[in-house]
Amino acid sequence: MPTKNRLPNPATTAALIAQRTQLRPKLGIVLGSGFGAIAQAVTVEREFPYRDLPGFPVGTVPGHAGRLIIGEWQGIPVALLAGRAHYYEGFELVESTFSTRVLAALGVQTLLLTNAAGGINAKFRVGDFMALTDHINFMGTNPLRGPEPAGLNRFVDLTAAYEPTLRAKLKQAAKAAGVKCHEGVYLAVSGPSFETPAEIRAFRTLGADAVGMSTVPEAIVARQCGLKVAALSCITNAAAGLGGKGQVVSHLEVLELAKQREAFATKFVGEFVRRTV
Repeated sequence: MPTKNRLPNPATTAALIAQRTQLRPKLGIVLGSGFGAIAQAVTVEREFPYRDLPGFPVGTVPGHAGRLIIGEWQGIPVALLAGRAHYYEGFELVESTFSTRVLAALGVQTLLLTNAAGGINAKFRVGDFMALTDHINFMGTNPLRGPEPAGLNRFVDLTAAYEPTLRAKLKQAAKAAGVKCHEGVYLAVSGPSFETPAEIRAFRTLGADAVGMSTVPEAIVARQCGLKVAALSCITNAAAGLGGKGQVVSHLEVLELAKQREAFATKFVGEFVRRTV
């Protein structure tokens, strides 16, 4: 697998993008499972397949298109990462977070991360949303491991990894969109296997409200780059052991529920975008 030293400079890839579009977005959005329809709501100015962007990892998971979209939404310039590459696919975290560094080099100042997650909190229902207040990194590694990027501090303070003012805007947006949005702690695991019921019981004891396999590495890198971060989960399933007798957790179930919630997710995030000006 490539190391940080073998990846191109994020500024080089950002310059290539800037040469091909007149827009200079300050807001970036990473579209996880259940949020892909947002790409259809944006007036596209320029679109880049990940394979055409030096250093961008090309993932293989269904529901992750693999495109950078530069356009306007709600009259606001935005940069969308339609899909992400996951650690469980075999990418190193330095690779899967390279696109985050490119957005920062492009001038993005605020980043909204989205994902599908399993609900641990007993108050959560399938189809609800959760604004992240904090996270627990259970992936066993950290995207800042290795050489320190020039001009950036590897010892990043994550006391307030998720910006409270942005979280307040998510809550306002949820109310305007008519959707249920909780607040809570997201626990990230490496995957790709789903968690055992014993692990979920342990995670609940640790204070986790939802569990997933992404988002945390991007949040850490975004904070190192000085970006303001908000994150939003769609609760697509009850975590293992919490769904009743005969429960089987599957990726197909996650994708099906995520598909059902796409219209709500699009309206919700659209209301958030309007409030970021």
